Amino acid sequence: MSSKTALPALTLGALGVVFGDIGTSPLYALKNIFNGHHPVPVTPDNILGILSMVFWSLMALVTLKYVIIIMRADNRGEGGSLALLALITDHAKNPRLARIVTMLGIFAAALFFGDSMITPAISVLSAVEGLTIVSPESHTYVIPVTLGILAGVFLIQKQGTGAVGLFFGPVMIAWFGVLGVLGIHEIVVHPYVLTAINPVYAFGFIIAHPGLSFLALGSVVLAVTGGEALYTDMGHFGCRPIRYAWFFFVLPALVLNYFGQGALLLTEPSAIDSPFFRLGPSWAMIPMVALSTVAAVIASQAVISGTFSVARQSIQMGLLPRMKIIHTSGKAEGQIYVPFTNWVLFLATAGLVVGFQSSTNLAAAYGIAVTGTMTIDTILVAFVMALIWKWRLSAVVLLIGMMLIVDLSFFAANLVKIPEGAWLPIVMGLVSFAVLTTWRRGRRLLAERIAQQHISMNSFLNAIDDVHRIHGTAVFMTSAKDGVPSALLHNLKHNQVLHERVALVTVETMNTPTVHDMDRIFVHHMPKGFLRIIIRYGFMESPDIPDALVKCKQFGDPFDLMETTFFLSREIIVPATNRRIATIRTRLFALMSRNATSATEFFKIPTGRVVELGTQLAL
Repeated sequence: MSSKTALPALTLGALGVVFGDIGTSPLYALKNIFNGHHPVPVTPDNILGILSMVFWSLMALVTLKYVIIIMRADNRGEGGSLALLALITDHAKNPRLARIVTMLGIFAAALFFGDSMITPAISVLSAVEGLTIVSPESHTYVIPVTLGILAGVFLIQKQGTGAVGLFFGPVMIAWFGVLGVLGIHEIVVHPYVLTAINPVYAFGFIIAHPGLSFLALGSVVLAVTGGEALYTDMGHFGCRPIRYAWFFFVLPALVLNYFGQGALLLTEPSAIDSPFFRLGPSWAMIPMVALSTVAAVIASQAVISGTFSVARQSIQMGLLPRMKIIHTSGKAEGQIYVPFTNWVLFLATAGLVVGFQSSTNLAAAYGIAVTGTMTIDTILVAFVMALIWKWRLSAVVLLIGMMLIVDLSFFAANLVKIPEGAWLPIVMGLVSFAVLTTWRRGRRLLAERIAQQHISMNSFLNAIDDVHRIHGTAVFMTSAKDGVPSALLHNLKHNQVLHERVALVTVETMNTPTVHDMDRIFVHHMPKGFLRIIIRYGFMESPDIPDALVKCKQFGDPFDLMETTFFLSREIIVPATNRRIATIRTRLFALMSRNATSATEFFKIPTGRVVELGTQLAL
């Protein structure tokens, strides 16, 4: 398919996956600003001031920051905090700087996991609550219907983001079309509302009501939630389709609808109970509820597909244990399904719906993780500007300084909502951060323990002259690129034989999404029938060891898998007397190790050709 032919299809798919979150913000953003926990009085000046703040927030945080600037900082087409972290790591020569960047990137990913639990809950719940506008007696059905819809959303994930996106794309075209038409209808009646595009109204509201405007920022941010998903989901569809969809379809529809809601409130302040649903005529209420519910389902899709991407990046970068990853497309590498992540996310989302009961309550918890992620993304892109793009320091400081002022203002406003529920995404983010860093720290300590038991390859080769050799090939998987794998030593100790050919295979994850086939495999020949093979994969690729070994034929080293035995070492974690990691983290690491997907399944090794040898390691 040519790029010209593919662009419309990718743009349609992006509409169905990427923009659902930010596209359903009109359902609840203005409602919570004027009718939430810190309500802004519904007066003409306040309405125009809030509309101006919403408009310029969309322009500054989404259009300028993400669509124009940060989406340029892709790592070979991949986006998100971890892709940005991998991009910077190669250029951060100072170890202290590299550590700071690493912790920021990991924490941004942790906040994204926390935020991903709230988005499906608030999007679907706010749409289903439209039933109460049609019939107030239906409020008892809101929670059960919401849970049923969410269950369906997570059930269809195994079909893949590409299939889901193409199915949802036409629905989102209808959704954004309805947003625009509803907004235009009210704007034509009250065109004066368009004056709110002038930023003077935003500054006037801030100057007149400094305390109230600060609190209002905590709800204004609801209009831009999902902006970070544009960058995270970039690997699924590419930069150009997302930009095209944003500038020519999504942004105009959002602005028209927000201004339409504002025009309605200028004449009917009582419509604040649900300004979105009050925009349409009474006969269209039920169709609007149905369409908004489907759009809310798609909003959930945006964050779910992004979570799959972040989960796989975390696994490949050594931040999470191995998990089953299913590729749902033979053409697009980025279209994946991660069952464990999917169902953990569903349970968390369902728990939030039951616990918070309404979108207004959930809105109090929403925003802190988004603004935290946005702030970290700004800091990380500053390193990209300075280290990779080679911008002048003065330009970096000026631009990043202005972006941080906006980000930190929103973040500070959301801190006020901690007693009302914002504590939840913070706690979930800290838990996710603890999990990510515990696994990373544990793997490093294990590598040090293994290195302490190191036996040089030369010493080993000089000591095996009298060992009996048997027919066939043995492949020993090892994380170290030198020395003798523990599985090899255990096998020799217990079986007292060696195969006539022994391959020591190490898998390396690079700081790029993919690795070119020419750079994937390195073979080093050693004496006495030994080979050391390095196989490299990008952080968005899934290892396939048998396939890589078959390709070694190009180096003159063919592998017959029917005559090859794979030896894997399974580490059993035991407490050490002198611990370098807290006891609770040791137990967490041991738990994750026991429940990780087996190396056999993760590396796609035929189960009938595997021998596992257990190794106890003190941690």
